[in-house]
Amino acid sequence: MITVFGSINMDLIANTERLPEPGETVAGTGFATAAGGKGANQALAARRAGSFVCMVGAVGKDEFSKPALSLLNQAGVDLTAVDHVDGPTGTALILVGGTGENMIAVVPAANGTVNERQARAAVAAMSAEDVLMLQLEVPAAAVEAALQAAKAKGIRSILNTAPLTADAARLVKLADVVITNETEFELLTGQTDLRPNEREDLLRKMHAETGQTVIVTLGAEGVVAVQDGQLFHAHGLDIQPVDTVGAGDTFCGYLAAGIDSGLTFAEALRRAAVAGSLACLKPGAQPSIPLAEEVASRL
Repeated sequence: MITVFGSINMDLIANTERLPEPGETVAGTGFATAAGGKGANQALAARRAGSFVCMVGAVGKDEFSKPALSLLNQAGVDLTAVDHVDGPTGTALILVGGTGENMIAVVPAANGTVNERQARAAVAAMSAEDVLMLQLEVPAAAVEAALQAAKAKGIRSILNTAPLTADAARLVKLADVVITNETEFELLTGQTDLRPNEREDLLRKMHAETGQTVIVTLGAEGVVAVQDGQLFHAHGLDIQPVDTVGAGDTFCGYLAAGIDSGLTFAEALRRAAVAGSLACLKPGAQPSIPLAEEVASRL
């Protein structure tokens, strides 16, 4: 079973021919709303990948709370640990340009109320065979409490370093598995404009120092990772992206499900990379997450 500790949002999505420059207004070509939040996205991806999933987080008592949970509820994610608090549900304001690239502003709202009590209660309900999945869209103190509780209980933890915050470097040290994109990896290591061989050398060095599994997603170039002293590469699919908003979260959820189900690390990486590619073919974060059968057909 996977417990996902993190954010739940409603996404407000505007499509444009191109992304605006600072201070510029551009005409929109479409608008939609969709359930989102990095925690909820990853929970849905893990569930669609075939794992049993419990979501831990918070929504507000507003008109967005029900639709924010709708796809999780339909998929059979356990929502009993989601608090309903006074005030609004978290929102993400998303601009998607004609090439599929995006710009996002996140308003935490209810996500900002997620706390250490919830973290400790969530881990207390888990067994040693379970997997804990976290991101950085809820308060750092709550993430830290969850990671520390998991470590004390011997539960495998996966931390996705998005969005990268000032607390990320400290929290990364507490996780068993770290998932980061190439920009976040450079910021974490203090190295920029890395060539592939330089990135791999840094990965090996980080792994040698900590023993952690470290995964760096590279967009269209796939993923590079290190585990048990071995370097791994995996590639997704050759696609023309429609919307990249949910790709990273889909990768994370599918990877967690692969670990949870006992796949080899190489198999879990490849499956997650393919799932992330497929998520780029539809608009919206959660609506774009592929089902396990779709991913299996493209492996």
